[in-house]
Amino acid sequence: MELRTVGDLLFWSYANLAMAHAAVANRAAKFTRTHFMIRSRLFKGLRDGTMDLGSFLDDDRTKLVMPRSCCYCGTDGKLSLDHLIPTAKGGPETGDNVVWACRRCNSSKGARDLLQWYDARRRFPPLLLLRRYLKLAVDHCRGRGLLACSLSAVPPLPFDLAMVPQQFPAPTELVLWQDPNSASLASSVSDSV
Repeated sequence: MELRTVGDLLFWSYANLAMAHAAVANRAAKFTRTHFMIRSRLFKGLRDGTMDLGSFLDDDRTKLVMPRSCCYCGTDGKLSLDHLIPTAKGGPETGDNVVWACRRCNSSKGARDLLQWYDARRRFPPLLLLRRYLKLAVDHCRGRGLLACSLSAVPPLPFDLAMVPQQFPAPTELVLWQDPNSASLASSVSDSV
């Protein structure tokens, strides 16, 4: 798959996210033809404008069924607010960009990009957290007319485009949310990405 524009890269990652979410929600051991079809259809639909990302409101509804805990480690003690895309790097100062984080994770992440921080920890982010991050990235680029921008001519962004995952680990290595009961959350969280 040749990705030429910012939109291509972000939409491909989002389509992979939908594939991974479906596999994890169904407790699949590996990606199957059905999962690859989900990815293919969504990517095509996002590229040609016949489909769109789920709304932030969908994410907010999901938050209501999730335990109030650190989105990075799952602990429920001493929580603070953290910006997924740091405001120090140009991330929006909006509720869509805010998540619960324990003080330890918030301090450790600091003003680093979410994906850089996870990469430094050699971990893949929870899918629902990554979904929010990708929606923020697409929203930022769409609002500035950057989705059609060539990857070779991208202006500075408040997130690290090079870290946006293009390949995902096997479903058995992924979680929907950082919580000890994450597997049981699969059935309570909407399958729509």
